[in-house]
Amino acid sequence: MNNKKIRGQAKMNIEFEKVLKKAKEYREDMTKFLRDMIAIPSESAQEEKVVQRIKEEMEKIGFDKVQIDPMGNILGYIGKGKHVIAMDAHIDTVGIGDKELWEFDPYEGFEDDEVIGGRGASDQEGGMVSMVYAGKIIKDLGLEDDYTLVITGTIQEEDCDGLCWQYIINELELKPEFVVITEPTNLNIYRGQRGRMEIRVDTKGISCHGSAPERGDNAIFKMAPILNELRALHENLHVDSFLGKGSLTVSEIFFTSPSRCAVADGCTISIDRRLTWGETWEKALEEIRNLPAVKEAKAEVSMYNYERPSYTGLVYPTECYFPAWKIDEDQEACQTLVYAYENLFEEKPLVDKWTFSTNGVSIMGRYGIPCIGFGPGKEEEAHAPNEKTWKDHLVKSAAMYAVIPTIYVNKFKK
Repeated sequence: MNNKKIRGQAKMNIEFEKVLKKAKEYREDMTKFLRDMIAIPSESAQEEKVVQRIKEEMEKIGFDKVQIDPMGNILGYIGKGKHVIAMDAHIDTVGIGDKELWEFDPYEGFEDDEVIGGRGASDQEGGMVSMVYAGKIIKDLGLEDDYTLVITGTIQEEDCDGLCWQYIINELELKPEFVVITEPTNLNIYRGQRGRMEIRVDTKGISCHGSAPERGDNAIFKMAPILNELRALHENLHVDSFLGKGSLTVSEIFFTSPSRCAVADGCTISIDRRLTWGETWEKALEEIRNLPAVKEAKAEVSMYNYERPSYTGLVYPTECYFPAWKIDEDQEACQTLVYAYENLFEEKPLVDKWTFSTNGVSIMGRYGIPCIGFGPGKEEEAHAPNEKTWKDHLVKSAAMYAVIPTIYVNKFKK
């Protein structure tokens, strides 16, 4: 299996058994690092302390360069070869929600022989841990080749997925040949995801005293038939054979009124719109604007914008549109991971897709840089109480990440 010649191309000096053995040696180090990260609350725009903890670990391991950019993302570099490959983990988390639903403290966390619990364990600080220790394995086993590996710990993904990579690509001018997204995949290989939009619908009315509502025009009543038509629209959205069906749900509702004794003069709803392959943001807005109830109410349909400062104070505005993306199964990035998986674990992987959204919405969706997913943890753990990940996942992911760059360079670039 080792040093196997691939499709007539150059041999690779990878001893896969040694890589996996070395990853297992770092199981306890990875466990400690992840528990340290979990113990640091790091919701979007509050990631500074966890970034500093990652910097400490990268420097201890011996990354060639560690950089925190003006937005607050952390980038660790290994090697100086011509083929630039990136691996990404967002290191912000959602909040804990209702603490009564947790069986353990979400920041103190817990562990047993198999799992580690705590907010961010699967989504997705575990991916960060495995990437950093992949760097250690590369150094230990001399797996450097004609590549530069960039390990990114990115911020504000939970608030605005892909914004961090808009900044990295546009301002740092970092444009890798491909990016491994380390969001949880249950150790499967994911090659796409639906996109999404954040849409708002506003109805306007005229307020008056609630004792004589006929004198006014109730904006909430105007919204009611729109809600029913949106539910029907959801059932009839486009279906893609791989990514599945587009969807929408009403996620928030707001109103304006002079008092509880008055007719509401404004009503706003937020829509979480998931875009499948073949749908566009323009089409998604027009579908809502063309609803009879929207026309009847003269409602305004628009897309939200995101302008929240990062923890460094930097504001990088963007519209809340996050494109769908996918790559073919025979694409180089996908085949690199399939080959790595088969040689490390001696079985075929499941190649599939995410249900949720990732930073790939910018990397591949906006900029066309191929993305491929492989990560520790399970998608269903994301945002849930009692979140956990598996120690075995951390080990196997670290081994995968350590061999991916060398396989890619030798399989496709020599």
